[in-house]
Amino acid sequence: MFVMGRKAHFKRDEFMDAALRVVVERGPGALTIAALASGMKAPIGSVYHRFPSRDVLLAEMWIRVVESFQQGFLAALACNGLLASLYTVNWVREHPNEGRLLLLYRREDLLSGDWPDHLRDQIVRLSQELDSGIRSFAEKRFGSLTKETLRRATFALVDVPLAAVRPHLQEGQPPPGIVDELIRETYLAIIRGDK
Repeated sequence: MFVMGRKAHFKRDEFMDAALRVVVERGPGALTIAALASGMKAPIGSVYHRFPSRDVLLAEMWIRVVESFQQGFLAALACNGLLASLYTVNWVREHPNEGRLLLLYRREDLLSGDWPDHLRDQIVRLSQELDSGIRSFAEKRFGSLTKETLRRATFALVDVPLAAVRPHLQEGQPPPGIVDELIRETYLAIIRGDK
């Protein structure tokens, strides 16, 4: 006799989306597996079936958001530095909850213990990909890769856009249009006219 398992009522992404909303609205400390299950009207075992712990859930949620942002950023960077510099503000407007998670919380704010090895490996890979993309841009744009050219590229591509959008995320508001203009002007001043 063949017995089929029950169809899952909730998907992994649904749990991560719900966890993201809790963290963004009330902070990382408000998220518990029991509260998540209750809020979704799901059996607690349904959450534990997919995520063995709160830390694993938070780590997977963090990685999913980082990957979503970083894929678009690196694609923009491969085309044009200014486009990459403006990518952050545009992405935040389209993904306000994800933007708040990435820009208002550090990984350390989310997890109390060690990251599982397979998730730590993903974070290392993502970090290396971002570093490689920025290094490649700096070398192409400035003709050489030095400490100064790497710092200049990182400041224009990462630091300025993050600083420009963070206050608006803290207020729970989308960045106004002037932010794009300020990022563009700063980028052009730092990179010396790259378009």
